Amino acid sequence: MTGPGLDSWYHEKESAWLYRRVAAAEPDAHKRRLFEQLAVAAEEQAGKWQQSAASNRAGAPQRVFSPSARARIVARLLERFEPSSLRPVLAAMKLRGLSIYSGLAGSIAGHAMPTSLAEVGARHRSTLGGSLRAAVFGVNDGLISNLSLVLGVAGAGAARGYVLMSGAAGLLAGALSMAAGEYVSVRSQREMYEYQIALEREELREYPDEEAEELALIYQARGVDLEQARAVSRALLAQPDKALDVLSREELGLNPDDLGSPWRAASASFVTFAAGAVIPLIPFLARLAGTAAVMLSAAMTAVALFAVGLSLSLFTGRDALRSALRMVLIGGGAGTLSFLVGRALGVAIS
Repeated sequence: MTGPGLDSWYHEKESAWLYRRVAAAEPDAHKRRLFEQLAVAAEEQAGKWQQSAASNRAGAPQRVFSPSARARIVARLLERFEPSSLRPVLAAMKLRGLSIYSGLAGSIAGHAMPTSLAEVGARHRSTLGGSLRAAVFGVNDGLISNLSLVLGVAGAGAARGYVLMSGAAGLLAGALSMAAGEYVSVRSQREMYEYQIALEREELREYPDEEAEELALIYQARGVDLEQARAVSRALLAQPDKALDVLSREELGLNPDDLGSPWRAASASFVTFAAGAVIPLIPFLARLAGTAAVMLSAAMTAVALFAVGLSLSLFTGRDALRSALRMVLIGGGAGTLSFLVGRALGVAIS
């Protein structure tokens, strides 16, 4: 089996393999059954590709399937996290059926009528995939910015102590700047959301019947019978605390339980940036100096950037090796340019 037929066969086999991992990790029986069925369908399609190749090339040896390194990483993530939180990663693997996690499956209009409060607004909740992606970018920023700073200072001919001090200052300044920016951003967003929820609370208190009708019309627009939608809306709004939660999710698109923590966001930004920024400093912390320290710093950062590129391929679905090499080239270009500028300034000053 060669060419496009081999690619199609392998894709279907890997999809079936991943569908089974998703099904094993899925706590909901209905969703688990869906992915089990998708696994069977993918296996059947792989079998058709195999039969087609066998008829075209009689006597050709059968290929043995082995999942790719990327698929194995995704499977390991599924052992620790629920599939719904890994939706961006699973989408990058070109798996089908993921709309079941967005609340868009099960109705003619593309939106299922909620049968419990937990289902209402579930599509608005943040996912772990976004957090993982933010962490990867935070590490990447720290790597490239501090490598450029360290190589620029080293290129100017500064002693090890000055390079180390500059790198440490760059790490602290960059991490604090990232943390402060993230805190202000999330804090401002949270205040805006809290204001919108407060307005919704006031409207619910003054115009409960109108709010119930608005919610019913939202459900009707999604394909639900109006009388059924009104019955569910009245039942949900009969309890004021739960009513506010439902209206915030359905009318505002907000999850009151997940508005974002400014301190958590700031801490995560600080830690991820610092984790990347400390890598170019390791040779200098080990008391190396001169060309040896510069070369080792660049090499260690290149390895880390390679790993970042591999990680990003989980979200983009692009070729892992190409993504990794691109990150190395970008970081290497920034570091080389900084070193050359530092060298030119050092020569000019001396």
